[in-house]
Amino acid sequence: MKQFFATARASDAWSKSPLRHLEKWRTYAFWKRQARTWHWMSGAICLIGMLLFSLTGITLNHAHQIPAKPKITELEMVLPESALAAISPDIDIADASAVPPETAAEIRRELGVDLSGVKGEWTDIDVYVSLPRPGGDAWMSIDRETGDVFYEHTSRGPISYLNDLHKGRSTGPVWSLFLDIFAVATIVFCMTGLWLLQIHSQRRGSTWPLVMGGLAIPVVILLFFLHI
Repeated sequence: MKQFFATARASDAWSKSPLRHLEKWRTYAFWKRQARTWHWMSGAICLIGMLLFSLTGITLNHAHQIPAKPKITELEMVLPESALAAISPDIDIADASAVPPETAAEIRRELGVDLSGVKGEWTDIDVYVSLPRPGGDAWMSIDRETGDVFYEHTSRGPISYLNDLHKGRSTGPVWSLFLDIFAVATIVFCMTGLWLLQIHSQRRGSTWPLVMGGLAIPVVILLFFLHI
């Protein structure tokens, strides 16, 4: 029994000891530094991305109010015999096969359009290649008998280009990977920001009312002002 009370007194003394308070302060300071470090690092990584997505969020929300004048470019050429032989009607090529390298190289040299590895829709008379891209569209038709090549490119301007980047439309796997990394960095930025709010909330009484307001405003709009 004496040992029990002695241990209890020692524990109580340690809880009131300046060393105990110093240890708690060091732990608090460590996690506070971690929150700040992760917050500014994630913020630095996604700063430009957040500015871009905020800007294009406005342009997408007002897309019907922003005038766009599509610019259409048309190019034509005739394939030489060597390039035409690779796609001639005598060759049995399965539907949705890639344009042969010989043909793609000639088109790239003459028109500056890269078809490397791009699959086309094959028929008995032609090859149709769809070339979607951010901010516009493009397509190409290659006649398998005559070698006539027709290329059309439509550009809807820089705002449409940025809007398609926002949506990830026809941007390819590398941009898609960037969007995933950017999304993770943004989540880290928001969660560490919430962590810092919690750390400073005791000295800033308006912290949680503002946070709840940020949640309540979109919920109220969705419940009472969204027409379904």
